[in-house]
Amino acid sequence: MSVARKNAWAGALHRLEDGVLALAVFALVLLATASIVLRTGFDTGLPWLDPLLRMLVLWLAMLGAMAAAREGRHIGLDIAARWLPALAARVVRMLTYGFAAAISAILAWQALRMVRDEYEIGGIAFASVPSWLAQAILPFGLAVIALRLAAAAFRAPTPPADGIPGH
Repeated sequence: MSVARKNAWAGALHRLEDGVLALAVFALVLLATASIVLRTGFDTGLPWLDPLLRMLVLWLAMLGAMAAAREGRHIGLDIAARWLPALAARVVRMLTYGFAAAISAILAWQALRMVRDEYEIGGIAFASVPSWLAQAILPFGLAVIALRLAAAAFRAPTPPADGIPGH
C-alpha cells in the first residue's frame, strides 16, 4: 500500500474518530440539558437517562484519551527530555513511551477480561443495553492508546513550538 493511500486511510479514520467524539459531546450536552429541564420544569425524569449520561462520560473520556494519544497531547512528564541532548532525549522518549504503552496494553487486557466477565454475568447498564456493551470502549480505547504510544516511542521527537530543545 502506498504512503499516500495509508495517509488517506489514517486521515479518514481520524475524521471518523473526531466525528464520534463530537457527536458524543453533543449528545451528552443535549441529554443533560433535557434531564435538567425535565427535573426542574416538570418535576419528572427518565429513569434510564442518568445511567446513559454516565456511560457517555466514560466513552468521552476514552475517545478523548485516544485522540490525545493520536495528537501527542496526552499528559506527559518530559522535563528531563527537554534539557537532554537529542540522542539522550530520544532514548528517554523510547523508554517512557514504551513503558506507557506497556501499561496501557496491560490495562486493555484487564479491561477485556472485565468486559468478558460482564458479558457472562449478563448485567444491564440501562434500558435494554447490556453492561458489557457500555464498557466495551475500555479495552478498545486502551488498546488503541497502547498502539499509538508504542508507535510514538519510535518516532523522532518533534521540535517544540516554544523553541526549547530536546522535546
